[in-house]
Amino acid sequence: MTKLSMKRKTIARDISWLSFNARVLQEANDPTVSLRDRVRFLGIFSNNLDEFFRVRVATLKRMAELGSKIKGKIHLEKNPQQILEQIQETVLQQQNEFNRIWKQVQQELKREKIFLITEKQLSREQKKFVELFFDEQLRQEVVPLMIESNPQPPYLRERSLYLAVAMSSSSNAYKKKYALIEIPARNKHRFVKLPSPAGTHHIILMEDVIRHCLPKLFAFMGYNEYSAHIIKVTKDAEIDMDSDVSTGLVQKIQKGLKNRRKGKPTRFIYDKEIDAGLLEYLIRRLNLSRRDTTIPGGRIHNFRHFMDFPADVFTVKHERKKPFQHPVLKKTIRVSDEVLRQDILLHFPYHSFDPVIELLREAAMDEHVQEIKITAYRLADNSKVINALVNAARNGKKVTVMLELRARFDEEANLEWKEKLEEEGVRVLIGVNNMKVHAKICSIKKRVKNKTIQYGFVSTGNLNEDTARVYADHCLLTANRNVMADINRIFSYLEHPIISRMKLLRQCKTLVVCPTGMRTHFKKLVLEEIKQAMKGHPASITVKMNSLSDQQMIDMLAGAAKAGVNVQIVVRGIYCLYSDNKKYKTPVKAISIVDQYLEHSRVLIFHNKGKEKVYLSSADWMVRNLDHRIEAAIEITNAAIKQELIDYLNIQLLDNEKARILDNELQNQYVRKKGKSVRSQVEIYNYLHQKTLKQLETGRH
Repeated sequence: MTKLSMKRKTIARDISWLSFNARVLQEANDPTVSLRDRVRFLGIFSNNLDEFFRVRVATLKRMAELGSKIKGKIHLEKNPQQILEQIQETVLQQQNEFNRIWKQVQQELKREKIFLITEKQLSREQKKFVELFFDEQLRQEVVPLMIESNPQPPYLRERSLYLAVAMSSSSNAYKKKYALIEIPARNKHRFVKLPSPAGTHHIILMEDVIRHCLPKLFAFMGYNEYSAHIIKVTKDAEIDMDSDVSTGLVQKIQKGLKNRRKGKPTRFIYDKEIDAGLLEYLIRRLNLSRRDTTIPGGRIHNFRHFMDFPADVFTVKHERKKPFQHPVLKKTIRVSDEVLRQDILLHFPYHSFDPVIELLREAAMDEHVQEIKITAYRLADNSKVINALVNAARNGKKVTVMLELRARFDEEANLEWKEKLEEEGVRVLIGVNNMKVHAKICSIKKRVKNKTIQYGFVSTGNLNEDTARVYADHCLLTANRNVMADINRIFSYLEHPIISRMKLLRQCKTLVVCPTGMRTHFKKLVLEEIKQAMKGHPASITVKMNSLSDQQMIDMLAGAAKAGVNVQIVVRGIYCLYSDNKKYKTPVKAISIVDQYLEHSRVLIFHNKGKEKVYLSSADWMVRNLDHRIEAAIEITNAAIKQELIDYLNIQLLDNEKARILDNELQNQYVRKKGKSVRSQVEIYNYLHQKTLKQLETGRH
C-alpha cells in the first residue's frame, strides 16, 4: 500500500502516473522484448519522466507554495508537499531499477557485438576519427560557459544536456576553473559510429567525443587535468498567460514560450562522480536546495535520445508489422465514394492511415467540394494532412482549420503551422478562452446537382500520420447526416466561441460533447446499469481510456461495483480508482496494457439490457477533459462495427502477456492465466487481418 493511499478516497494521480512509467520500465526489463525495443523503452521511460517533472512536479510545487489557498478545490491535490516527498522517494527507487536494467542491457548489447564505448576506450584509429569529427562537425558549436566569471546564474536550457567541467593544473593545486558545455544534440545525432573491428559496432556518445577533446578545447588556458560530468535541469513547462485583454492569444503564447525557457527548475540530475566542489557551486548558483529534487545518477543522462539508438546495428531487427488497408477500401478508387455508401471504422496502427489523407486529397481536387472544416491538435513534422488542406485552399475550396495553439509542447510547431496555413488562404481558428479544443472531427461539404452532400470523420486520435504508426486509435469515416449536423454545430460554435453560443453544443443530438453534456450523459448510462443490477438483471460497463482520475466518474464506477455491475477497465496511464473494496458486490477488473503500440483510444461499452451502447471518444475521464475542453464522443450504431469494437476490447481483456493488474497497491503484477497465451496487440492484428482476407475472399465470389 502506498503511503498516501490509506487516508485517501482515491489513488493519488501522480503516484499512479509513476506506476504507469514503472510499466514502461518493465518492458525494458523483459528479456522476451527485442533488444532494440528494450533500449527504446529505456528512452521512453526517460522522456516520460522529463515531461512528468516539467508538468506535474512543477504544478505540485506551485500548489505547495499556495498552501492553504487551494483548500476546498476538489480538482487539486490536498497534500502537494506530501506527494512531492513520495515522488522523490519513488523516482529514486525507479532510477536505481533503471540503472540495473541499463547494466543488463549493456551486457546484451555486448553479446550482440554492439559496444557503447567511452573516450578512455578508444583505439589509436578511433582517436584520430574522433578528433577529426570534433574539428569538422562540433568545434564551432561547442561554446563553453565560464560560469565563475559571470555574475549572473548560468542559464541552462531546458531539456539540454551539459558537461560540467572542472579544470586544474598538476603544478598548482589551487589553480581551478569551472565551465559548462552544452552538448549540441538538438541538431545532431547523439550517437557517433566509430571505425570498428570486423563484425562489431563501436558507438560513442557525443559528450564523450567532447570529453576526449577537452585538452584541445581549453589548450590556451594552461590547464592539464580535466574532469567532466553530465548534468541536466528540468524546468517548469507551464505557460503563464497574462490577463491583459488587449493582448491576443498568439502574442500571449509567444510570450509564454519565452517565459517557459526561464521556468523554475523542478529537477536537477547529475553524475554522482561529479567534482564535489563543482556540484555545491552549481546547486548554489542555480538557487537550488537539498529539498529540491536533486537526483544523483550514472554517467549517462537524457536517455530519451535512446529512442533513436542506431537501428542498423542490431542483428535481429524485429520490425513492426506493416499496417494493411481496410478491406472496404482495398480496391476502391475513391475513398469518399465508399464513405458515402457506408460507415468505415479504421483501427490504427493495424489499418493504414492513408485513407484519411486520401479523403482530404480527394476533397482538395474534387470540383464539387466547396468546404472543408477540420480540427488539429498535434501534427506530423512534415504533415501530409496540412499539405492536402493547403492544396484544397489553392484549388479555391473554403478551408477552416481549428488549430489548438495550446497543445502542450506543440505550441511552437502549431504557431508555425498557423502562419503557413494563413499564407495559403486557409482560415485558422485558434481556440476558446480557458478551454482547449481536443475533439478530432472533420466535415467535407460538396454540392452536386443542387444537392448538398456532407461526409467526414470522428476520431479518438490526432491527425498525425507519424504517430498513427505507433498509437492505437480509432477513426470513424461517416456520411451520417445527424453526425455531420452535430459537427457543423461544433464548428459554428468554434467560429464564434462566446458563452451565449454554447447552446449550439447543447443542441448536439448524436455526438456527445464536452463540456456541456458528456459527463451527464455517461453518468446516466452508469446509473441505468446500476438500476438493472439492483433488479438482479445483467449489467456491465467496459471502458478503455488513457487516464481515469475524475472523482465524480470514479465514484460512479465504484457505486456500480457496489451494486453488482460487472465493471471492466483498460487504462494505459493514470488510474485512481481503488479496484479492491470490501463493499464491492462485484470485483472491478482493471488492467493496463503496455506493448509495442501505445494504447491511446477511448472506447466505452454499456450492456443496456442486452442492446449494447458503444461509444468512441476523444476524452479521458479527467476533470480537464470533461469540464475544460471541447471533446466529442460518438455512439456506434452500425451493428457490424459495434461488434468489431466489442471483440477488440474482449481480446484486450483476455491479454495474459502484456496486461498488468491495476490494484490498490500499484504492484503492476502481470496477468497470468493457464491456457492459451494471449498477447492482445498481436491477436488484434490477426483478428483484423483475417477479417480483411475473409471479406476480400467473399467479395471475389
